[in-house]
Amino acid sequence: MNTLEEAIAEVQKRINDDSHIAVSLKETDELIGELFLMQEERDSDTFNIGWNFNARYEGKGLARESAEALLEYLYMQKDARRLYAYVEDDNFRSQKLCEKLGMRQEGCMMEFVTFTKHPDGTPKYENTYMYALLKWEWLKRKESPSI
Repeated sequence: MNTLEEAIAEVQKRINDDSHIAVSLKETDELIGELFLMQEERDSDTFNIGWNFNARYEGKGLARESAEALLEYLYMQKDARRLYAYVEDDNFRSQKLCEKLGMRQEGCMMEFVTFTKHPDGTPKYENTYMYALLKWEWLKRKESPSI
């Protein structure tokens, strides 16, 4: 989004859309990030998940706490079987969060996606890891938190 109008349009779209969940501080209601989930059309028990958090709140465990609540909700309320996340190869914090959540790296897709451009205006493609976690793996971790 580049303009205020685009941002307002996106907010209006998300008002009735459960695929993005705002995360705020309990004490102040300050918005600090978002969780997102996209249910697969073909496999309705499979969700693509992710998160975006304000860098000022990094390292405080808030993203992990929020992501764990999302996993709990998807596995226990939405009967998810499989969750997966795409993480760019230079996003070390999200890679570490996936690992803390018990997700395993399943592969690396070379030049998979582009969010930015090179100085000459051409797309800058990023290598992207795929992490995943099955419900039975998550339940096993909950039974033995030291895993």
